[in-house]
Amino acid sequence: MSDLNDPRVLFAAERTLMAWSRTAAGLMAFGFLIERSELLLGASASPAGAWIGIAFVVLGVVLTALSIAQYRRAVADLRPAEIPPGYWVNLSVAASALVGLLGAALAVYLAAG
Repeated sequence: MSDLNDPRVLFAAERTLMAWSRTAAGLMAFGFLIERSELLLGASASPAGAWIGIAFVVLGVVLTALSIAQYRRAVADLRPAEIPPGYWVNLSVAASALVGLLGAALAVYLAAG
């Protein structure tokens, strides 16, 4: 629990969540790149590369879920003075969850295709 009574504590937690979301999106993009490069290489590529790419996408999805849980724990410990009136505390959670859901859809698409 913070004793600062300063909204910058909330904003720092939110920046951290968004940084983890960007990292997760980067992992998902890297996984997509690996999986699709296997498609471009054709018969000379091993099928393990495709699964490694999918694993990176799934890692990004898991990282998104963990970062949302961590952020929610941090916000739950804040005092009312540390949350500005009318501030949408869960907007960054919604954005991160959307990234995670799209990543999960990408993983399913890559695994099926």
